[in-house]
Order: sequence, then structure tokens, then C-alpha cells
Amino acid sequence: MLSSHLKRLVTSTVGQVARCLHTTGVAHGGGAGPHNALLTHLEEDENRADMPWEFTEDNKERCKGIIAQYPEGHQQAAAIPLLDLAQRQHGGWLPLAAMNHVAAVLDMAPMRIYEVATFYTMFNRNPVGKYHVQICTTTPCMLRDSDMVVRACKENLGIGMGETTADKMFTMCEVECLGACVNAPMMQINDAYYEDLSESDVHEILDDLRAGRTPKPGSRIDRFASEPITGLTSLTSPPTGPGYGVRDDL
Repeated sequence: MLSSHLKRLVTSTVGQVARCLHTTGVAHGGGAGPHNALLTHLEEDENRADMPWEFTEDNKERCKGIIAQYPEGHQQAAAIPLLDLAQRQHGGWLPLAAMNHVAAVLDMAPMRIYEVATFYTMFNRNPVGKYHVQICTTTPCMLRDSDMVVRACKENLGIGMGETTADKMFTMCEVECLGACVNAPMMQINDAYYEDLSESDVHEILDDLRAGRTPKPGSRIDRFASEPITGLTSLTSPPTGPGYGVRDDL
């Protein structure tokens, strides 16, 4: 049997832990960024549950094509591509009404759609700017000075992580690995990757977007794909043809 003093100590400790978990998970949203937010939906003018929302006629046809790719009875597997389509239609983020519409299209319980939209960080549950700047700061990028990319973006945009510029042009957030480790440091803006970045590259890319120009995506040092920065060390000559090294009598 636990002593009364030990019982009080355990009860107090459990209560403190519960409050800490509640504060960390809900009040702070788990980090800065448009994906992270209160876990409970809050009614706002731009994000009301009763707000009318449906796919455009063009996107309705796209939905049919997407759903048709899945076997009969497994159409719910189209949840992620349909949520992505809804997000693109709504300017880069997913209001609750859009999630409810996707649930209706796929004949799913809305909660199943909420589970997907709140799990994958590719879905933004808060409004974002026209250009969503996502900076990778995971270990390979950090070793290649991703802090420089962060500083340059903050300096150029005048905002911090998880914030949007006053003109609604740019939203900046920090993300985990984007899969371009060899070409670090890098950042993703909307669907485009910008890799092998220098400080001047960051400013040039952001200035171009602000001016309505389209910066060339990919490596900023013109390397092909993820080839070594010093050049190829293997596969440096054309491959041999069929039959190379085979005996003449075979």
C-alpha cells in the first residue's frame, strides 16, 4: 500500500506532467508553421465549418480521374491527392469546409480526413502567403550552413519563422528533411526546390519572386541532379555495347 505522502506526491507529479503535455501539444501547437495550430478548430471568418466550399468544375473532373486510379471499393485511398487538390484550389491551405467536402466526395467520415490533414505537414491548416518558403534545417543542411539561409530569409522578408509578410506574399517556416541532402543547403518555395544556396542566391530568389519573375529551380551551381560537387568520380566514359567481353565462339 502506498503511504498517504507518496500518494500525494504521485498525484501532484502526474498532474504537472499532464498540464505540461497539454500546454506543449495544444497551446503551442508543436512548433512554428502553417501546419501547426490549435488541435481544436476555432471558428473564424475565413475558416468556418458552415462556409460553402466545393471543387471547381475543372477540379471535379480531376477528382474523377484521380479516384478512377484506385480499385473499386478502395476509393478512400485518394484522400491525400484530393486534399492536395483542395489545398491548391484554396490558395495553399485547407479550411475545415474543404476537408468536409473531400470527406463527402470520398464517402468518408470527416474525422478520417482530419486525421490525414493534421498528420502530414504538407497540408497547411492556416493561411499562407503566395510564396510558401520552407527552409530545411535538418543535420545535412545544418552542416552546410542552413542557418545562413534562415538569416538571409529573415533579413530579406522581415519576418520570423511561422510568420507571413504584411502583403501576404511570403510565409516562412522551418521544416524537416526535404530529401535534397546532397545539394544542401536548400529551401523549397511552393513546388520548386532551390539547392546549393549561397546568401546572395537566397536574396536573388526572393527578390525575383517579389518582382514577378520566376527563378530557375534546382542547383544554383549548375550541377546535374545530385552529382558530386567536384565532378564525376565514376561512370566517366560511355558504357560498353552489347556483347562486350563475350567470346567470339559464343
